[in-house]
Amino acid sequence: MPENSEIQNGPAARIGGAIARLLDFVAVVSSLVVAGLMVFLVIARYVLGLSVVGLHELIMLAAVALYMTGAVIASRKRDHLTVDWIAGNITDPRRKAAHDLLIATLTIIITIFFIVWAYWMFSWGLKRPQTTPAYQIPLWVPQMAIGLAAVGCFCYAVRDFIVALLKLRRS
Repeated sequence: MPENSEIQNGPAARIGGAIARLLDFVAVVSSLVVAGLMVFLVIARYVLGLSVVGLHELIMLAAVALYMTGAVIASRKRDHLTVDWIAGNITDPRRKAAHDLLIATLTIIITIFFIVWAYWMFSWGLKRPQTTPAYQIPLWVPQMAIGLAAVGCFCYAVRDFIVALLKLRRS
């Protein structure tokens, strides 16, 4: 079994760190785009009296990216859909590991449904192509963000499953 320092500094940790930085970057950029375009929309409409066609489409694309990136970041940090009361009352390390394994297993099952649903939605969008009214952006673009979030959440659920399984074996 590798030592802790090898695990924390190994290639998996470096890849995980790069993915975390990329997710954080996408979240910051999409947040700035949503906020900036909303401010521009308000100023253009109510101060300048202009109606900018298609701005809502761009805001929607950035918002979908932000929401889906946020879901993956929450999964990465193990903050997504947690119930602290139950976990906080478990004191036995073996039961705690079993609880973590149960949560990870349920998350894997749910994210598999999420992946299948996102795939159906994405493939439907490719078979029956539709676009946004103003800029003709294919609807599969925001659907792709949903699919990537589904896969990302699944990968972090598998990570949590493996970690819980290792804790259970050690206790």
